[in-house]
Amino acid sequence: MGRTGYTCVRRTLCCYNLLFWVLGCGVTGVGVWLHVAYGGYSTLLPTHRVLSADGLCLTAGAVTFLVAFLGCCGAWFQSRCMLATYFVLVILIFLLEFAAGTLGFIYRRHIRESLEEELKVSIKFKYDPDGDNGLAELWDHIHTKFDCCGVDSYLNWHHIAAWPDEKRVPQSCCLEEFVNGTACATSGNSSLIHQGGCYHKLHLWIMKRLYIVGIVCMSFAFVQLFGLISAMLLLCTSAEKKKKKHHSRYIQYAAMV
Repeated sequence: MGRTGYTCVRRTLCCYNLLFWVLGCGVTGVGVWLHVAYGGYSTLLPTHRVLSADGLCLTAGAVTFLVAFLGCCGAWFQSRCMLATYFVLVILIFLLEFAAGTLGFIYRRHIRESLEEELKVSIKFKYDPDGDNGLAELWDHIHTKFDCCGVDSYLNWHHIAAWPDEKRVPQSCCLEEFVNGTACATSGNSSLIHQGGCYHKLHLWIMKRLYIVGIVCMSFAFVQLFGLISAMLLLCTSAEKKKKKHHSRYIQYAAMV
């Protein structure tokens, strides 16, 4: 590769990774915002914390920030060590994305079943309308958002730990026209409340967002192919230039002798 081509690839890789560096900062910021705004979902689904949008954004943002920093600095300062590290990290990201996609496909049924079980446990044993764990507010939000009640149906709320001797539901289960009625939640009249469960709607809502995350990750993977090729070209050209430089010095030394 000529000097002009080498300089062009080096500067392009710098700009490319600078853009990814800014993007990594932005994604990290979105992750922080999601964690502050929707952190209650980690209480509802503790073993699925890694599937939450804030966790995915924080992880993706941090990794993008680090990899882009190494690629940009490696290209700008022509550091073979940084470029090699950048090259290896991008390959590892490819492998991790492939492994995550494969595991997600294999264990999607297990995730679906365990998700349903955790939702039921959160109602049966963890729900406390007067507590400060945020579950009461979160379930109210889910009921209102999806016009549903409970996991499978409103019957999931009967005889839970919060009211073991009562067949009642949270006020948020009431139909819109009865939501302000004090007797709706305790009347036992199913015609006043949403009878359908929230599980299928919530599961579909989560899956749609995970599919979007997957598509974005695959798009990033294809775009990162350019970074891989550029880093490989710079590494090979840098090694060739170093070899020629040493050879030139050797010839000069031999001529002097």
